[in-house]
Amino acid sequence: MTIIDPPGGRHRPAVPSAATRALGRCASGESGKFAAARALARCAAVEPGKFAAAHWGRAPLLSRAAELPNSDGFTDLLSPADADELLSRRGLRTPFLRIAKDGQLVPAARYTGGGGAGAEIGDQVLDERVLELYASGATLVLQGLHRTWPALVDFARDLGAALAQPLQVNAYLTPPGSQGFATHYDTHDVFVLQVDGRKHWRIHPPVLPDPLERQPWGGRADEVSATAEGPAALDVVLEPGDALYLPRGWLHSAQAQESSSLHLTVGIRALTRYAIVEELLALAASDARLRAGLPFGTDVTDPAAIEPELTETVEALRDWLLRADPGAVAARLRARSWPAARPAPIRPLAQAAALAALDADTRLAVRPGLRWQLEPAGDGTVALRLFDRTLTLPDACEPALRALLTGAVTRVGDLPGLDDDADRVVLARRLLRESVAIPADR
Repeated sequence: MTIIDPPGGRHRPAVPSAATRALGRCASGESGKFAAARALARCAAVEPGKFAAAHWGRAPLLSRAAELPNSDGFTDLLSPADADELLSRRGLRTPFLRIAKDGQLVPAARYTGGGGAGAEIGDQVLDERVLELYASGATLVLQGLHRTWPALVDFARDLGAALAQPLQVNAYLTPPGSQGFATHYDTHDVFVLQVDGRKHWRIHPPVLPDPLERQPWGGRADEVSATAEGPAALDVVLEPGDALYLPRGWLHSAQAQESSSLHLTVGIRALTRYAIVEELLALAASDARLRAGLPFGTDVTDPAAIEPELTETVEALRDWLLRADPGAVAARLRARSWPAARPAPIRPLAQAAALAALDADTRLAVRPGLRWQLEPAGDGTVALRLFDRTLTLPDACEPALRALLTGAVTRVGDLPGLDDDADRVVLARRLLRESVAIPADR
């Protein structure tokens, strides 16, 4: 295990206690947290609290295979044979594949086309074209695997629960001796999981700490190139089963060694304080002083003319911010973050069969990965807020809803607070139909 200090000893505030507590709960053995704790343990060879305090958003962490609980490395998530299947037999389309060569993206038209009879759409991946490019040294990037490959769908959900953040998963297949991209930085944190082969990584400190998505490395290409010519903070070859955590902004480049390389990159799409600023500004539109127009004839190019308006605007904004409602900000952040992490997939045919067979003895479970809030809605109803909609139900259903959503009860006939099994079945049917619950024995 290798720990890298923040660049230049740069002081960072301690990780908020809420983040530390969230990561700690994942490893505490609480109901429903075991899979999340194991997913994080597969990526970082330190206990969750230490990862949160010493590394999360602060410093890289190299974890060797021998330090991780992965007896077979990461081939259970995606093997080279699995990648071949995706490239040849799954009707893959853009943008689920990118190809890079000599630091540049290859135009999709060079490796896509029609899929033959019954699949005439023009952007399907053509395996023979992929072979031609890969054999000539191009790197293949399988994108969005958290949506298309079953093992990674589950892993991303579990790791996302451990980190309380939405994730994306890409795979990089690089021929021997090749490098897909020049030194660059990402605007999101990543875990690099080496699946097959060996890859040489050079890591340099940020030129822009904590970059936002609107601040990609291309706008600082000269600084990135100059920094990359200096000494590396970490110069290491990843072997199968090794894992590397990189906070956003850290410069990196990677080159396959004597054989082809396959690694997974798990991108962590965490919200930032700037996201709170954006939502505060959106809510500030309700303030009449901030909606006021500038005086007639104001020359907006003249600093002297703008100065009094800037002063008054800052004062109005400060007054408004002191009255900002945390509940309103939280609601906007919820609408922004929840749709970014989908819950576990639902099997429509199995779900329909469970609906048809539903009775008081049916055992249900909350849909894994489902994010929800339950609160009074007024007029004798409760609101169940989900990632894509809100369900309104009689308030008599609240005890039963909480029992099911928290995992305390699984048998329909044991749902509390309702008068009889008929009412319990009606509620269970609604939750199955709305994909809130799934059959527990599925």
